[in-house]
Amino acid sequence: MTFDLDHHGDAEVEAGLVDLAVNVRRQAMPGWLSEPIVESLGSLAAYPNASAATAAVAARHRRDPAEVLLTAGAAQGFVLLAQALRGRRRPVVVHPQFTEPEAALINAGHQVERVLLREEDGFRLDPGLVPEESDLVFVGNPTNPTSVLHPAADVAKLARPGRVLVVDEAFADTTYRPGVVGEPESLAGRRDLPGLVVLRSLTKTWGLAGLRIGYLIGPADLVPRLATAQPLWAVSTPALAAAIACASPVAVAAEREIAVRLAAERAHLVDRLRRVPRVTVVGDPASAFVCVRVTEADLIRIELRKRGYAVRRGDTFPGLGPQWLRIAVRDTATTDGFVQTLSEVIEERP
Repeated sequence: MTFDLDHHGDAEVEAGLVDLAVNVRRQAMPGWLSEPIVESLGSLAAYPNASAATAAVAARHRRDPAEVLLTAGAAQGFVLLAQALRGRRRPVVVHPQFTEPEAALINAGHQVERVLLREEDGFRLDPGLVPEESDLVFVGNPTNPTSVLHPAADVAKLARPGRVLVVDEAFADTTYRPGVVGEPESLAGRRDLPGLVVLRSLTKTWGLAGLRIGYLIGPADLVPRLATAQPLWAVSTPALAAAIACASPVAVAAEREIAVRLAAERAHLVDRLRRVPRVTVVGDPASAFVCVRVTEADLIRIELRKRGYAVRRGDTFPGLGPQWLRIAVRDTATTDGFVQTLSEVIEERP
């Protein structure tokens, strides 16, 4: 089966539709974030200097600045890895997950092997499925589009000498677990796992998709190799200002508060969806979106568009198919309106 690896949720959205296809939070930007970005516009005559932002991100994760590389969005990190690590044996991408890693590998000339997680297992990671001889492995946590949060211990089992293990934690700041301080199951602070590279994004929680700011964290001997594949001054001055602001204690505390609210809104969405006939929510969603299986999803998605709602098609994700949809978590009023419309659409199907 052929998958459109370059398809993304923003292609589903157009004016007049309620956006449930893109996993970006759209609330007003707080002053502690908007003010530094605006202030940075007065410095655009100078070339960007990433030193302060790199140090701020490193401090947030208790890492050495030499272990941090700022990127023009987390997606650029996939391209850098694919370009800098040519010649790897049996690169593996664990699916279903974000398609950009595989697309970047293919564009760099890699022969990619897919490891498919199973619906009957709740799309949970089984480290034993990854071939021992693979020396480059990509896995998401929490995984887009399934919203599954894998135990950190299971992900860590994939690390070994001679292998680069890339963990996409673009949605880690959306996760919450009662009684757990910080982001549950994140490996961003781990320095003891050989070859571990963690990718992060500031897009999702802070609505910065258009600014293009992310970063990767990895071994100090690997980060310079990745940097050589990056254009000079790849991250703009406003993006660097955002990185500094989002690494502050104020930002981290705000993220945790948002994650708590998101957990309640997600639980409401899951509860409502599980009451809709012919809709299956697999596993225990843990992020800013929910993946569902529904008969005739392709037709239902089109009908939802006619009635004002954009959702993300699932047939572009290896390991899923045309019976899957991804739905972003929104406020409870939006959820109630959407689920009511979804129920009506399904009831009208023969």
